[in-house]
Amino acid sequence: MQNYKENQRAQLTVYVVDDDPAIRDSLSLALSLRGYHIAQFASAEDFLNAYDAAWAGCVVADIRMPGMSGLQMQAALSDLGSKLPVVIITGHGDVGSARAAFRGRAIDFLEKPFDDESLVSAIETAFEHELGRINDQAGMARQEAMLSSLSPREREVMKFLLRGMHAREIGEALGISHRTVEVHKAHIMEKMGVRSVVEIVRLTAGMPQ
Repeated sequence: MQNYKENQRAQLTVYVVDDDPAIRDSLSLALSLRGYHIAQFASAEDFLNAYDAAWAGCVVADIRMPGMSGLQMQAALSDLGSKLPVVIITGHGDVGSARAAFRGRAIDFLEKPFDDESLVSAIETAFEHELGRINDQAGMARQEAMLSSLSPREREVMKFLLRGMHAREIGEALGISHRTVEVHKAHIMEKMGVRSVVEIVRLTAGMPQ
């Protein structure tokens, strides 16, 4: 389990977006020394042009940059359907900007000068969100794979099972014997990796059947 978590964490990158090369380099060095994978971008436009939906980790972005601001970039990411957590940093903080950042679901809003620990704490919170999202996606993918492994008849039987119907009732509804229903049920439970109908309900909750 520990190796699995380490492998997941190794997928995460901190994307530093700041127009000041000195700040980019300073942040990148400090975070690299703490073991983080870093990618640097000199502008919001550069970041968005390079953005890939498969990226995972978090964005650390300055709020004031030539061209698109950090807040505008945050909104553009949201429009793209990105779930990457964002940490906003600024030397010109104000209540309105902070409110806009948090309304855009920023993880934190750090005013310069901030200490490394504050930034690391914000990044760790962002990474917790990311790892949860990645695990949820992996779980959904596994569930969908299980469902796709069922035959059309098994899917029919499962739908009736999820309605709380018994084998004889399902058999009558489908025009097959209750023994055949029991065979299908056994196959369903084997393919889904469960031991009861209740577990099937829990596993498929919220999924299209």
